[in-house]
Amino acid sequence: MSEQIPGIDLDRLTPWFAAHVASVTSLSAKVVGHGRSNLTYRIEAADGRAWVLRRPPLSHVLPTAHDMKREYRIISALEGTAVPVPHAIALCEDLAVNDAPFYIMSFVDGMVPVDPALVAATYDEATRRRMGEALIDVLVAFHAIDPASVGLADFGKPQGFIARQVKRFNAQLEASTIRQIPELTELGRRLTNAVPAESEYTLVHGDYRLDNCVIDKDGHIAAVLDWEMATLGDPLADLGLQFMYWPEPGSPGAGPGAGVGSGPVLSLPGFPTRSEAMRRYAEKSGRDITHLDFYAALAFFKLAVILEGIHARFLEGGTVGAGFETMAAQVLALTQQGLAVTERSSDAALRG
Repeated sequence: MSEQIPGIDLDRLTPWFAAHVASVTSLSAKVVGHGRSNLTYRIEAADGRAWVLRRPPLSHVLPTAHDMKREYRIISALEGTAVPVPHAIALCEDLAVNDAPFYIMSFVDGMVPVDPALVAATYDEATRRRMGEALIDVLVAFHAIDPASVGLADFGKPQGFIARQVKRFNAQLEASTIRQIPELTELGRRLTNAVPAESEYTLVHGDYRLDNCVIDKDGHIAAVLDWEMATLGDPLADLGLQFMYWPEPGSPGAGPGAGVGSGPVLSLPGFPTRSEAMRRYAEKSGRDITHLDFYAALAFFKLAVILEGIHARFLEGGTVGAGFETMAAQVLALTQQGLAVTERSSDAALRG
């Protein structure tokens, strides 16, 4: 019997892997990454060859979430575009293999920039500047892709995207929370009352940030990861996430609390400021970001709701890895920062 890894049955996985991915006689697996939603594993053969397996969480799976087929489809579609992604190798929807759908992609060498000390020791300030600028430039390039040109014209229903996002995450909060958080409910109410008029639609990543990228030794973005929330919709939703994760001391919502996301790394000397990053996106994309406050507040709300759901899974024993005990406090910090953005907004409806 192979070593038991939560979420992976190597005895059943290995023969499927040998038939669909590569010739192997045995495999080992370990949890990698810092993601708190879909689970990511490094799968390794005895000779050192490595791949990545992605599967849904072990419990508390919400309807429409954690769709492996969608993740696999968009990674496959983006290969060869200006957006770097791992190579999609194989998708398995047969629950008899590993109890849940999963897919296999290539393992991309490099650093996922989570630890500020390691990033500071590895890259000098000039390289960090280029890294921050590249993060915005790749987002601009992603939003410039014609979905039909990569076979993704039907990847979502863009009309009404933002209104549906607000409604969906309000409903998700109600479905996943195990405690009452009046401030988070209030943030959802303000967003419901301030949905902006629709403009254009593009591909949207849904969780685009520095620590969802692999950075090579020269500081280039080698791959963008974690595509589970990708769809067609309003590109400014992705920019709102950048606002949330990009610290700027003294401004509303100066970065997510308790070290969530890429904020601690982007605080290092050399990285562009939040205002520089937002301006770079506006200039390179040509988009009007007048209503960015709404999209930023929505980003805080969505992440708070997601982490509240993960907090519930943690209490039920449905998570794998460390760090989940801080989720409850992070939810409250994100909620407070989202409300701070709304209270200082020029949009009266968003102020409540």
